[in-house]
Amino acid sequence: MLTSMPDYSIRLPAWTIGIHALEQIPSVCRESGTRAVLIGGRRAMAAIADKIEAASGPGIEIVSRIWYGGEAAEENIAMLSGLSDVLSADMIFAVGGGKALDTCKALGFRLGKPVYAFPTIASTCAACTAVSILYHPDGRFAGPCFLPGPPKHTFIDTAVIASAPSRYLWAGLGDTYAKYFEATMSSRGDTLAYYHALGVSVSRSCLDPLLAYGAKAWQDHQRKEVTEELTQVILTILVTTAVASILLTADRIIDYNTGLAHAIFYALTAFPELKIESDHLHGEVVGFGVLVLLLTDGQDEMFRTMFAFNRSVSLPTALKDLGMTPGDLQKVLPQVLCMHDIDHNPYPVTLEMLEEAFRKLEAWNLQYDQKMIP
Repeated sequence: MLTSMPDYSIRLPAWTIGIHALEQIPSVCRESGTRAVLIGGRRAMAAIADKIEAASGPGIEIVSRIWYGGEAAEENIAMLSGLSDVLSADMIFAVGGGKALDTCKALGFRLGKPVYAFPTIASTCAACTAVSILYHPDGRFAGPCFLPGPPKHTFIDTAVIASAPSRYLWAGLGDTYAKYFEATMSSRGDTLAYYHALGVSVSRSCLDPLLAYGAKAWQDHQRKEVTEELTQVILTILVTTAVASILLTADRIIDYNTGLAHAIFYALTAFPELKIESDHLHGEVVGFGVLVLLLTDGQDEMFRTMFAFNRSVSLPTALKDLGMTPGDLQKVLPQVLCMHDIDHNPYPVTLEMLEEAFRKLEAWNLQYDQKMIP
């Protein structure tokens, strides 16, 4: 049966992109006031804070530069909420990667202050989406914090992103194409509301540009070159995925916005001894999880495509790439089955399905390395 929310409002991202993107700060941000507090990661602020302050000009004063706390956790949101410079500012300039941006978005929502995002890496869609993914201080996944909308505006300085470590863009590839596979799988067989159907349609654009431009964009990024291919991939990671996510979670549920690939990542974070949070990036692990999803779902041809893509850009395809062994699966796989990310799957995922998928994946890697698979 076709159902949707009776009345709803959806806010989509607004953005400025380019090597001169920050020059638009005064004209875009002036409507929010004259005082901004800059909050973010330490390395991110070192990379872009001076540029933001110079571009803001005399019209917008940066009252303070504050470290966000190191984790997107309720404790850090509470800490920032009590700082006088944060309370006196008209707006929040959120700087950095996903965890810093998610902290600032949730902070702005709690305080009723507009948030402007300044991503310094292209690793997730956090800069443009309307949800903050929160963790416990020790890195364990806590849950999503849904927001009324994305940041008021996102400034994407392609020169800054191109100068960041390439591993972040590399991980962004995996997190981005996962949106298509998880959205199409979780919505299979459902009669969708308009916004969900539109989100699923948009999710296709989270895959196609990466297959077309991803390998070259990653090479360009390693050379610190801002090219059209790199710009297309940055937009796909930061903006397209965010648009899909906003539409898919318009009614504040995660049913169509996540799936087995993310369930694998979040389950792994429950075991600190595996060092997933300390040694690997979110999108890196999610991209690996997509391979498991495709094998579990019997999408053999698409699995071949994505296995080859992962190999072409050195994204993980085997347990050893994540520092794991088959023996680790005994404790990990039951935890995967407990994750809410697979609650809305078109069929129940069983332990036996996961065991078989991982067995096939390890066999594929062995055959590929032995040149038995073209």
